[in-house]
Amino acid sequence: MPHFPILTPTRNRVAAAVFLGSLAFSALAHAGGNVNGNDKVIVLDSGEAQLSLIDEASRSVVGTEPTGKEPHHLMITPDGQSLIVADSVSNDLMFLDPHTGKVQRRVEGIEDPYQLGFSPDHKWFVTAGLRLDRVDIYSYNGHDVTLVKRIPLAKTPSHINFSSDSKTAFVTLQDTGEVAAIDLATQTVAWKLQVGKTPAGLWMTPGDKYLLVGMTGEDDVAVVDLHSRTVVKRIQTGRGAHNFRNLDDGKHVAVSNRVESTISILDYTTLTKVADITGLRPGPDDMELSADKRYLWVTFRFAKHVGIIDLTTRKLIDTIAVGRSPHGIYFANSAPVYAPNPD
Repeated sequence: MPHFPILTPTRNRVAAAVFLGSLAFSALAHAGGNVNGNDKVIVLDSGEAQLSLIDEASRSVVGTEPTGKEPHHLMITPDGQSLIVADSVSNDLMFLDPHTGKVQRRVEGIEDPYQLGFSPDHKWFVTAGLRLDRVDIYSYNGHDVTLVKRIPLAKTPSHINFSSDSKTAFVTLQDTGEVAAIDLATQTVAWKLQVGKTPAGLWMTPGDKYLLVGMTGEDDVAVVDLHSRTVVKRIQTGRGAHNFRNLDDGKHVAVSNRVESTISILDYTTLTKVADITGLRPGPDDMELSADKRYLWVTFRFAKHVGIIDLTTRKLIDTIAVGRSPHGIYFANSAPVYAPNPD
């Protein structure tokens, strides 16, 4: 069973001494390290087996770093000390300093980690194996993760979300058009629900009342009532509704429409669409919000660029060229999305 410690500050120094010799971050060295003292924006170029580092202030690429094959998604550890990049084809995890992008270490033997996430109580670490048709559940005690169970979930488990009480993990199954609910205490599938063609991203409204599902094979967001376990509404957005990003204003969430090449703004208090952001590059996918909540950064999966949207005007104001098929995006100076530990 894969078993590895999540890095603490002390372990960071030890890991750096051991691993950075062989995994030197040459591009950053040439760029002078942490340029102008600013945190780096980290973008996963899944089509090139690399990540790009962008200086947030100058909006320019300052370096690249090789990863394993097909890095798609990333997740900050609950202690904030490491950013995990999941390499789905090379079956490993890559740990980075979330501020600089410097490699801390690599962990092998984590099979097909296409998507990943920590439960809100930090007890569970879950990966979705899109290629292997299963979900892997790991226990997490604040320092170590240990494989607990592998759950077959045909077909093509994709995105993950959790109930706020950490009892349930929700997973979209793209090829069967379902959402599966996994009981984390028993590590069993509690129920499945048909939602439509090619479900992808998931987002939970406050109070766990509704689960929003991006329907990439359609042009809408399915609204699932978790109490009745039924689709109670469909919000028309655009072709290829795919992923979500909370705008942290207590009212709105953004959804990327990957085929339409737009981003829709939804009012999750009324379950209505209030705006569309147009004029984008092809394939908007993952999104990140700046700390001041003014700018929405988005990866253009089909255009080898990252875009910056001014949410005041809802206009694309800048683009940055990166590698092929940019997917996951993260920067430390972002508006918070991670639920605090209730303990």
